[in-house]
Amino acid sequence: MGEGQSCRLGIDTKAVDDLGAELLDWRHKAVPAAMHGRTADEFGSGSLRLSDLQTPLLTLDAAALRGNVAKMARWCAAHGVRLAPHGKTTMAPALWADQLAAGAWGITLANAAQLRVARRFGVEVLMLANSLTDPQAIAWVAGEVASGARIVSWVDSVAGVERLQRILAAADAGPLEVLVEIGGHGGRTGARGVDAALEVARAVRTAPRLRLAGVSGYEGALSHAWDDAGLAPVRAYLNDFRRLHETLAADKGYDTDEVILTAGGSAYFDDVVEILGPCTAPGVAVILRSGAYVIHDDGFYRGISPFSRTDPDADTAFVSAMQFWARVVSRTEPGLAILEGGKRDLPFDEGLPVPLGVGQGLGEPLRPLPGAAITAVNDQHAFLRYPEELEVQPGEVVRLGLSHPCTALDKWTLMPVLDGTADPANPTVVGTVRTFF
Repeated sequence: MGEGQSCRLGIDTKAVDDLGAELLDWRHKAVPAAMHGRTADEFGSGSLRLSDLQTPLLTLDAAALRGNVAKMARWCAAHGVRLAPHGKTTMAPALWADQLAAGAWGITLANAAQLRVARRFGVEVLMLANSLTDPQAIAWVAGEVASGARIVSWVDSVAGVERLQRILAAADAGPLEVLVEIGGHGGRTGARGVDAALEVARAVRTAPRLRLAGVSGYEGALSHAWDDAGLAPVRAYLNDFRRLHETLAADKGYDTDEVILTAGGSAYFDDVVEILGPCTAPGVAVILRSGAYVIHDDGFYRGISPFSRTDPDADTAFVSAMQFWARVVSRTEPGLAILEGGKRDLPFDEGLPVPLGVGQGLGEPLRPLPGAAITAVNDQHAFLRYPEELEVQPGEVVRLGLSHPCTALDKWTLMPVLDGTADPANPTVVGTVRTFF
Protein backbone atom coordinates (compact mmCIF):
# COMPACT_ATOMS: atom_id res chain seq x y z
CA MET A 1 0.00 0.00 0.00
CA GLY A 2 1.18 3.53 -0.67
CA GLU A 3 2.39 6.01 1.92
CA GLY A 4 -0.78 8.07 1.67
CA GLN A 5 -2.98 5.12 2.52
CA SER A 6 -0.68 4.21 5.40
CA CYS A 7 -1.12 7.68 6.89
CA ARG A 8 -4.86 7.71 6.30
CA LEU A 9 -5.36 4.48 8.22
CA GLY A 10 -3.34 5.70 11.18
CA ILE A 11 -0.84 2.82 10.93
CA ASP A 12 2.19 2.09 8.79
CA THR A 13 0.69 -0.54 6.52
CA LYS A 14 4.03 -1.11 4.79
CA ALA A 15 5.57 -2.12 8.12
CA VAL A 16 2.65 -4.48 8.65
CA ASP A 17 2.98 -5.92 5.16
CA ASP A 18 6.72 -6.38 5.69
CA LEU A 19 5.95 -8.95 8.40
CA GLY A 20 5.24 -11.34 5.55
CA ALA A 21 8.94 -11.38 4.70
CA GLU A 22 9.91 -12.86 8.07
CA LEU A 23 11.75 -16.16 7.70
CA LEU A 24 10.11 -18.96 9.65
CA ASP A 25 12.08 -21.41 11.78
CA TRP A 26 12.22 -23.18 15.14
CA ARG A 27 11.05 -20.04 16.94
CA HIS A 28 7.55 -20.33 15.45
CA LYS A 29 5.92 -23.32 17.12
CA ALA A 30 2.90 -23.29 14.79
CA VAL A 31 5.14 -23.86 11.77
CA PRO A 32 6.06 -27.43 10.75
CA ALA A 33 9.71 -28.14 10.09
CA ALA A 34 8.99 -28.56 6.38
CA MET A 35 8.29 -24.81 6.19
CA HIS A 36 11.45 -23.68 7.97
CA GLY A 37 13.38 -21.24 5.82
CA ARG A 38 10.24 -20.07 4.02
CA THR A 39 8.63 -16.68 4.61
CA ALA A 40 5.38 -16.00 6.41
CA ASP A 41 3.92 -14.92 3.06
CA GLU A 42 4.85 -18.25 1.52
CA PHE A 43 3.36 -20.10 4.47
CA GLY A 44 0.07 -18.25 4.01
CA SER A 45 0.03 -18.22 0.22
CA GLY A 46 -2.77 -20.77 -0.19
CA SER A 47 -0.51 -23.70 -1.07
CA LEU A 48 -1.02 -25.44 2.27
CA ARG A 49 -4.05 -26.96 3.93
CA LEU A 50 -4.85 -27.65 7.56
CA SER A 51 -3.79 -31.25 6.94
CA ASP A 52 -0.24 -30.03 6.15
CA LEU A 53 0.22 -28.56 9.63
CA GLN A 54 1.17 -30.06 12.98
CA THR A 55 -0.31 -30.22 16.43
CA PRO A 56 -0.75 -28.76 18.98
CA LEU A 57 -1.95 -25.78 16.98
CA LEU A 58 -3.95 -22.57 17.32
CA THR A 59 -5.52 -21.39 14.08
CA LEU A 60 -7.58 -18.35 13.14
CA ASP A 61 -10.57 -18.25 10.82
CA ALA A 62 -10.48 -15.61 8.08
CA ALA A 63 -14.25 -15.27 7.66
CA ALA A 64 -14.85 -14.95 11.39
CA LEU A 65 -12.19 -12.25 11.73
CA ARG A 66 -13.68 -10.22 8.89
CA GLY A 67 -17.22 -10.69 10.13
CA ASN A 68 -16.46 -9.73 13.72
CA VAL A 69 -14.62 -6.56 12.73
CA ALA A 70 -17.43 -5.52 10.38
CA LYS A 71 -20.22 -6.24 12.89
CA MET A 72 -18.63 -4.14 15.61
CA ALA A 73 -17.86 -1.27 13.23
CA ARG A 74 -21.46 -1.21 11.98
CA TRP A 75 -22.87 -1.31 15.51
CA CYS A 76 -20.69 1.58 16.69
CA ALA A 77 -21.59 3.66 13.65
CA ALA A 78 -25.29 2.98 14.15
CA HIS A 79 -25.08 4.09 17.80
CA GLY A 80 -22.96 7.18 17.22
CA VAL A 81 -19.96 6.05 19.25
CA ARG A 82 -16.33 5.46 18.39
CA LEU A 83 -14.09 2.49 18.99
CA ALA A 84 -10.50 2.30 20.22
CA PRO A 85 -10.18 -1.49 20.44
CA HIS A 86 -7.96 -2.84 23.18
CA GLY A 87 -4.97 -4.06 21.22
CA LYS A 88 -3.54 -6.02 24.15
CA THR A 89 -6.01 -8.80 23.31
CA THR A 90 -4.14 -9.70 20.14
CA MET A 91 -0.92 -7.65 20.08
CA ALA A 92 -1.18 -8.24 16.34
CA PRO A 93 -0.49 -5.19 14.13
CA ALA A 94 -2.20 -6.86 11.16
CA LEU A 95 -5.44 -7.12 13.12
CA TRP A 96 -5.05 -3.55 14.41
CA ALA A 97 -4.74 -2.45 10.79
CA ASP A 98 -8.01 -4.22 9.94
CA GLN A 99 -9.75 -2.52 12.86
CA LEU A 100 -8.40 0.90 11.91
CA ALA A 101 -9.40 0.34 8.29
CA ALA A 102 -12.93 -0.36 9.53
CA GLY A 103 -13.05 3.05 11.18
CA ALA A 104 -11.51 2.66 14.64
CA TRP A 105 -10.50 5.97 16.28
CA GLY A 106 -7.22 4.53 17.54
CA ILE A 107 -5.79 1.58 19.44
CA THR A 108 -5.88 1.09 23.22
CA LEU A 109 -3.00 -0.56 25.06
CA ALA A 110 -2.13 -1.37 28.65
CA ASN A 111 1.53 -0.53 29.24
CA ALA A 112 4.56 1.21 27.79
CA ALA A 113 6.01 -1.94 26.22
CA GLN A 114 2.81 -2.41 24.23
CA LEU A 115 2.84 1.25 23.23
CA ARG A 116 6.35 0.79 21.84
CA VAL A 117 5.09 -2.06 19.64
CA ALA A 118 2.30 0.14 18.33
CA ARG A 119 4.65 3.04 17.60
CA ARG A 120 7.04 0.67 15.81
CA PHE A 121 4.17 0.00 13.40
CA GLY A 122 3.28 3.65 13.10
CA VAL A 123 0.00 3.70 15.04
CA GLU A 124 -0.73 7.41 15.34
CA VAL A 125 -3.54 7.58 17.92
CA LEU A 126 -3.20 5.56 21.12
CA MET A 127 -4.89 5.31 24.46
CA LEU A 128 -3.03 3.97 27.47
CA ALA A 129 -5.71 2.41 29.68
CA ASN A 130 -3.53 2.87 32.73
CA SER A 131 -1.67 5.49 34.74
CA LEU A 132 1.86 6.44 33.71
CA THR A 133 4.14 6.12 36.75
CA ASP A 134 7.51 4.83 35.47
CA PRO A 135 9.92 7.73 34.82
CA GLN A 136 11.37 6.21 31.65
CA ALA A 137 7.91 5.45 30.29
CA ILE A 138 6.77 9.01 31.03
CA ALA A 139 9.79 10.48 29.24
CA TRP A 140 9.32 8.16 26.26
CA VAL A 141 5.61 8.96 25.91
CA ALA A 142 6.34 12.67 26.13
CA GLY A 143 8.92 12.29 23.38
CA GLU A 144 6.51 10.40 21.13
CA VAL A 145 3.84 13.04 21.66
CA ALA A 146 6.35 15.78 20.86
CA SER A 147 7.16 13.96 17.61
CA GLY A 148 3.51 13.98 16.52
CA ALA A 149 1.81 10.95 18.04
CA ARG A 150 -1.33 11.29 20.10
CA ILE A 151 -1.15 9.25 23.31
CA VAL A 152 -3.87 9.75 25.90
CA SER A 153 -3.28 8.19 29.34
CA TRP A 154 -5.24 7.93 32.59
CA VAL A 155 -4.82 9.28 36.13
CA ASP A 156 -6.68 8.07 39.22
CA SER A 157 -5.03 9.79 42.21
CA VAL A 158 -3.72 13.18 43.26
CA ALA A 159 -0.37 11.53 44.03
CA GLY A 160 -0.24 10.14 40.50
CA VAL A 161 -0.96 13.57 39.02
CA GLU A 162 1.74 15.18 41.15
CA ARG A 163 4.25 12.51 40.10
CA LEU A 164 3.50 13.02 36.41
CA GLN A 165 3.79 16.79 36.76
CA ARG A 166 7.07 16.54 38.68
CA ILE A 167 8.75 14.17 36.19
CA LEU A 168 7.55 16.11 33.17
CA ALA A 169 8.71 19.40 34.68
CA ALA A 170 12.16 17.99 35.46
CA ALA A 171 12.45 16.90 31.83
CA ASP A 172 10.90 20.12 30.52
CA ALA A 173 8.41 17.92 28.67
CA GLY A 174 4.70 17.87 28.00
CA PRO A 175 1.94 18.72 28.09
CA LEU A 176 0.27 15.30 28.07
CA GLU A 177 -3.43 14.60 27.67
CA VAL A 178 -4.91 12.64 30.55
CA LEU A 179 -8.33 11.27 31.45
CA VAL A 180 -9.47 11.09 35.05
CA GLU A 181 -10.32 7.48 35.80
CA ILE A 182 -13.28 6.66 38.01
CA GLY A 183 -13.39 3.21 39.55
CA GLY A 184 -15.98 1.12 41.34
CA HIS A 185 -15.91 -0.52 44.74
CA GLY A 186 -14.20 -3.89 44.48
CA GLY A 187 -13.01 -3.05 40.98
CA ARG A 188 -9.51 -2.50 39.71
CA THR A 189 -7.95 0.95 39.28
CA GLY A 190 -9.78 4.26 39.32
CA ALA A 191 -10.63 6.89 41.92
CA ARG A 192 -13.34 5.45 44.13
CA GLY A 193 -16.43 7.51 43.52
CA VAL A 194 -17.34 10.86 42.02
CA ASP A 195 -15.94 13.02 44.83
CA ALA A 196 -12.54 11.34 44.77
CA ALA A 197 -12.42 11.61 40.96
CA LEU A 198 -13.24 15.33 41.16
CA GLU A 199 -10.24 15.81 43.46
CA VAL A 200 -8.04 14.17 40.84
CA ALA A 201 -9.53 16.39 38.13
CA ARG A 202 -8.83 19.50 40.19
CA ALA A 203 -5.22 18.37 40.63
CA VAL A 204 -4.87 18.01 36.85
CA ARG A 205 -6.21 21.51 36.33
CA THR A 206 -3.42 22.92 38.53
CA ALA A 207 -0.70 20.88 36.77
CA PRO A 208 0.69 22.94 33.85
CA ARG A 209 2.25 19.89 32.19
CA LEU A 210 -1.11 18.07 31.93
CA ARG A 211 -4.37 18.64 30.07
CA LEU A 212 -7.66 17.11 31.24
CA ALA A 213 -9.22 15.57 28.14
CA GLY A 214 -12.07 13.53 29.61
CA VAL A 215 -13.18 10.68 31.84
CA SER A 216 -12.24 7.01 31.66
CA GLY A 217 -13.07 3.75 33.38
CA TYR A 218 -13.66 0.04 33.08
CA GLU A 219 -16.90 -1.60 34.12
CA GLY A 220 -15.94 -5.18 33.22
CA ALA A 221 -14.09 -5.83 36.49
CA LEU A 222 -17.28 -5.29 38.49
CA SER A 223 -19.22 -8.33 37.26
CA HIS A 224 -19.02 -11.51 35.21
CA ALA A 225 -22.76 -12.01 34.74
CA TRP A 226 -25.55 -10.34 32.78
CA ASP A 227 -28.58 -11.14 34.92
CA ASP A 228 -30.16 -8.35 36.98
CA ALA A 229 -27.83 -8.92 39.90
CA GLY A 230 -24.79 -8.97 37.62
CA LEU A 231 -25.75 -5.83 35.74
CA ALA A 232 -26.65 -3.79 38.84
CA PRO A 233 -23.07 -2.83 39.85
CA VAL A 234 -22.14 -2.18 36.23
CA ARG A 235 -25.02 0.19 35.65
CA ALA A 236 -24.56 1.93 39.01
CA TYR A 237 -20.93 2.52 38.15
CA LEU A 238 -21.79 3.89 34.70
CA ASN A 239 -24.29 6.30 36.23
CA ASP A 240 -21.52 7.58 38.55
CA PHE A 241 -19.29 7.93 35.49
CA ARG A 242 -21.94 10.03 33.77
CA ARG A 243 -22.47 12.18 36.87
CA LEU A 244 -18.73 12.86 37.05
CA HIS A 245 -18.68 14.01 33.43
CA GLU A 246 -21.73 16.21 33.86
CA THR A 247 -20.20 17.83 36.92
CA LEU A 248 -16.90 18.51 35.15
CA ALA A 249 -18.70 19.87 32.09
CA ALA A 250 -20.81 22.21 34.22
CA ASP A 251 -17.69 23.44 36.02
CA LYS A 252 -15.82 23.89 32.68
CA GLY A 253 -13.20 21.53 34.04
CA TYR A 254 -11.94 20.16 30.73
CA ASP A 255 -9.00 21.53 28.77
CA THR A 256 -9.58 20.06 25.31
CA ASP A 257 -11.39 20.71 22.07
CA GLU A 258 -13.16 17.36 22.28
CA VAL A 259 -13.98 15.60 25.54
CA ILE A 260 -13.36 11.84 25.59
CA LEU A 261 -15.67 9.58 27.58
CA THR A 262 -14.31 6.06 27.40
CA ALA A 263 -15.50 2.80 28.93
CA GLY A 264 -16.70 -0.51 27.56
CA GLY A 265 -14.99 -3.87 27.34
CA SER A 266 -16.43 -6.72 25.29
CA ALA A 267 -19.06 -7.78 27.84
CA TYR A 268 -21.15 -4.68 28.64
CA PHE A 269 -20.60 -2.23 25.81
CA ASP A 270 -24.35 -2.04 25.20
CA ASP A 271 -24.92 -0.79 28.76
CA VAL A 272 -22.13 1.73 28.29
CA VAL A 273 -23.79 3.12 25.19
CA GLU A 274 -27.24 3.18 26.81
CA ILE A 275 -26.02 5.23 29.77
CA LEU A 276 -23.19 7.30 28.30
CA GLY A 277 -24.43 7.54 24.72
CA PRO A 278 -26.78 10.48 25.49
CA CYS A 279 -23.68 12.49 26.52
CA THR A 280 -22.47 12.46 22.91
CA ALA A 281 -22.62 15.96 21.47
CA PRO A 282 -20.47 18.33 19.44
CA GLY A 283 -17.22 18.36 21.38
CA VAL A 284 -18.00 15.16 23.34
CA ALA A 285 -17.15 11.67 22.06
CA VAL A 286 -18.00 8.32 23.64
CA ILE A 287 -15.25 5.83 22.82
CA LEU A 288 -15.59 2.10 23.49
CA ARG A 289 -12.49 -0.04 24.05
CA SER A 290 -13.83 -3.53 23.33
CA GLY A 291 -10.95 -5.79 22.32
CA ALA A 292 -11.94 -9.44 22.65
CA TYR A 293 -14.70 -9.16 20.03
CA VAL A 294 -12.32 -9.48 17.07
CA ILE A 295 -11.39 -13.04 18.11
CA HIS A 296 -14.39 -13.82 20.36
CA ASP A 297 -14.48 -17.35 21.84
CA ASP A 298 -16.47 -20.49 22.58
CA GLY A 299 -16.64 -19.80 26.33
CA PHE A 300 -16.93 -16.68 28.46
CA TYR A 301 -17.58 -14.11 25.72
CA ARG A 302 -19.89 -16.44 23.82
CA GLY A 303 -22.10 -16.42 26.91
CA ILE A 304 -21.88 -12.75 27.91
CA SER A 305 -21.38 -10.68 24.75
CA PRO A 306 -24.36 -8.38 24.08
CA PHE A 307 -24.62 -9.94 20.63
CA SER A 308 -24.91 -13.53 21.86
CA ARG A 309 -26.36 -13.58 25.39
CA THR A 310 -29.73 -14.88 24.32
CA ASP A 311 -28.68 -16.75 21.16
CA PRO A 312 -24.95 -17.48 20.75
CA ASP A 313 -25.54 -18.85 17.25
CA ALA A 314 -27.58 -15.94 15.89
CA ASP A 315 -26.49 -14.40 12.60
CA THR A 316 -25.86 -11.13 14.46
CA ALA A 317 -23.55 -12.74 17.03
CA PHE A 318 -19.80 -12.67 16.91
CA VAL A 319 -18.19 -15.95 15.85
CA SER A 320 -15.17 -17.51 17.51
CA ALA A 321 -12.23 -16.92 15.19
CA MET A 322 -9.84 -19.22 17.05
CA GLN A 323 -9.69 -23.00 16.96
CA PHE A 324 -7.35 -25.28 18.87
CA TRP A 325 -6.22 -28.68 17.64
CA ALA A 326 -4.52 -31.33 19.80
CA ARG A 327 -3.73 -35.01 19.28
CA VAL A 328 -4.46 -37.80 21.68
CA VAL A 329 -1.08 -38.91 23.02
CA SER A 330 -2.25 -41.42 25.63
CA ARG A 331 -5.35 -43.49 26.38
CA THR A 332 -4.35 -45.84 29.18
CA GLU A 333 -7.57 -45.69 31.23
CA PRO A 334 -11.16 -46.26 30.08
CA GLY A 335 -12.88 -42.95 29.39
CA LEU A 336 -9.70 -40.88 29.72
CA ALA A 337 -7.57 -39.50 26.89
CA ILE A 338 -4.56 -37.27 27.41
CA LEU A 339 -4.12 -34.54 24.81
CA GLU A 340 -0.84 -32.87 23.94
CA GLY A 341 -1.92 -29.24 24.53
CA GLY A 342 -1.80 -27.64 27.97
CA LYS A 343 -1.34 -24.38 29.86
CA ARG A 344 1.59 -23.36 27.66
CA ASP A 345 -0.62 -23.60 24.58
CA LEU A 346 -4.19 -22.63 25.50
CA PRO A 347 -6.13 -20.44 27.96
CA PHE A 348 -7.70 -21.80 31.13
CA ASP A 349 -8.32 -18.72 33.32
CA GLU A 350 -11.90 -18.08 32.13
CA GLY A 351 -12.97 -21.70 31.80
CA LEU A 352 -11.48 -24.91 30.50
CA PRO A 353 -11.55 -25.78 26.78
CA VAL A 354 -14.63 -27.47 25.33
CA PRO A 355 -14.30 -30.57 23.08
CA LEU A 356 -16.02 -29.82 19.76
CA GLY A 357 -15.18 -32.99 17.84
CA VAL A 358 -12.56 -35.59 17.04
CA GLY A 359 -11.14 -36.80 13.72
CA GLN A 360 -8.56 -39.23 12.50
CA GLY A 361 -6.19 -36.38 11.65
CA LEU A 362 -5.93 -32.70 10.82
CA GLY A 363 -8.22 -31.90 7.93
CA GLU A 364 -10.34 -35.01 8.43
CA PRO A 365 -14.11 -34.82 9.13
CA LEU A 366 -14.92 -34.52 12.81
CA ARG A 367 -17.32 -36.72 14.72
CA PRO A 368 -19.04 -35.37 17.85
CA LEU A 369 -18.00 -36.13 21.40
CA PRO A 370 -21.29 -36.02 23.36
CA GLY A 371 -20.73 -36.02 27.10
CA ALA A 372 -17.00 -35.35 26.81
CA ALA A 373 -15.23 -32.63 28.79
CA ILE A 374 -11.77 -31.31 29.53
CA THR A 375 -11.48 -31.70 33.29
CA ALA A 376 -7.92 -30.48 33.92
CA VAL A 377 -4.85 -29.08 32.17
CA ASN A 378 -1.18 -29.44 33.02
CA ASP A 379 1.66 -27.44 31.50
CA GLN A 380 1.65 -29.47 28.27
CA HIS A 381 -1.32 -31.84 28.59
CA ALA A 382 -5.11 -31.76 28.83
CA PHE A 383 -7.33 -34.42 30.41
CA LEU A 384 -10.24 -35.43 28.17
CA ARG A 385 -12.95 -37.42 29.98
CA TYR A 386 -15.52 -39.08 27.75
CA PRO A 387 -18.19 -41.81 27.85
CA GLU A 388 -16.48 -45.18 27.47
CA GLU A 389 -18.66 -46.19 24.53
CA LEU A 390 -17.04 -43.47 22.42
CA GLU A 391 -14.00 -44.40 20.37
CA VAL A 392 -11.01 -42.14 20.90
CA GLN A 393 -7.64 -43.44 19.75
CA PRO A 394 -4.04 -42.27 20.15
CA GLY A 395 -3.02 -40.06 17.25
CA GLU A 396 -6.54 -38.75 16.62
CA VAL A 397 -7.07 -35.00 16.65
CA VAL A 398 -9.51 -33.24 18.97
CA ARG A 399 -10.78 -29.78 18.13
CA LEU A 400 -11.21 -27.65 21.24
CA GLY A 401 -13.25 -24.50 21.71
CA LEU A 402 -11.41 -21.97 23.86
CA SER A 403 -12.44 -19.31 26.35
CA HIS A 404 -10.73 -15.91 26.61
CA PRO A 405 -8.75 -14.76 23.57
CA CYS A 406 -6.56 -12.45 25.69
CA THR A 407 -4.77 -15.45 27.21
CA ALA A 408 -4.85 -17.59 24.06
CA LEU A 409 -2.96 -15.51 21.51
CA ASP A 410 -0.18 -14.60 23.93
CA LYS A 411 1.07 -18.19 23.71
CA TRP A 412 1.64 -18.06 19.94
CA THR A 413 4.07 -15.83 18.03
CA LEU A 414 2.50 -16.70 14.68
CA MET A 415 -0.81 -18.33 13.77
CA PRO A 416 -2.04 -19.61 10.41
CA VAL A 417 -5.25 -18.06 9.11
CA LEU A 418 -7.62 -20.55 7.48
CA ASP A 419 -10.31 -20.23 4.81
CA GLY A 420 -12.75 -23.12 4.68
CA THR A 421 -14.90 -21.84 1.81
CA ALA A 422 -13.87 -24.61 -0.58
CA ASP A 423 -13.39 -27.36 2.00
CA PRO A 424 -14.67 -26.72 5.54
CA ALA A 425 -13.06 -29.90 6.89
CA ASN A 426 -9.63 -29.16 5.43
CA PRO A 427 -9.39 -25.39 4.98
CA THR A 428 -6.65 -23.57 3.12
CA VAL A 429 -3.92 -21.55 4.86
CA VAL A 430 -4.50 -18.07 3.41
CA GLY A 431 -2.43 -15.92 5.74
CA THR A 432 -0.67 -15.57 9.04
CA VAL A 433 -1.04 -13.32 12.07
CA ARG A 434 2.14 -12.31 13.93
CA THR A 435 1.90 -11.30 17.59
CA PHE A 436 4.24 -9.24 19.79
CA PHE A 437 3.55 -10.03 23.44
